[in-house]
Amino acid sequence: MRTVELVCSGGLDGAVRAAWDRLAQVGLPSLARNTHPTNRPHLTVAAVDEFPPGVEPRLADLLDAALPLPVMLDRVVVLDGSAPLVWLVRPTPALTALHAAVWDVLADADGHRPWHAPGAWVPHLSLALRFRDADLRLARAVTGGQRPTGSFVAARSYDGTDRSVTALTGQQC
Repeated sequence: MRTVELVCSGGLDGAVRAAWDRLAQVGLPSLARNTHPTNRPHLTVAAVDEFPPGVEPRLADLLDAALPLPVMLDRVVVLDGSAPLVWLVRPTPALTALHAAVWDVLADADGHRPWHAPGAWVPHLSLALRFRDADLRLARAVTGGQRPTGSFVAARSYDGTDRSVTALTGQQC
């Protein structure tokens, strides 16, 4: 699997990591426990089996032109399906347009993940995986009801085969 992910500015990254830490400190599931070097707050805009030949330079041009992109986080919720605890991202017109443009570039790729498709995508930053609805009230109290702002400043691709990341923009990830 290959992804297209937007990487947070320093302040926004720090706010999300602080929430990860607070969740872990009270014994709740948290991505703070994932110590893999690729683990960092990010917004996944697309995931496919493999990038078709020639796609990476097209993605780089698109993403370099669009970033940085201002962002505001919204409420903390548990998503349906695999039940991750997430901080929703307010979908601005610029973010929605970038998302659609990335999907256009990846139109010929195999294995599109449908939950990232335009119309189905719920933009979010993950806080924990396999979270219980029963713990949502405590998780919201721990995250403090904040609505951090910042920007997406770079883009990367995660390769699920070897668990590595590749920068998709001039800004380092």
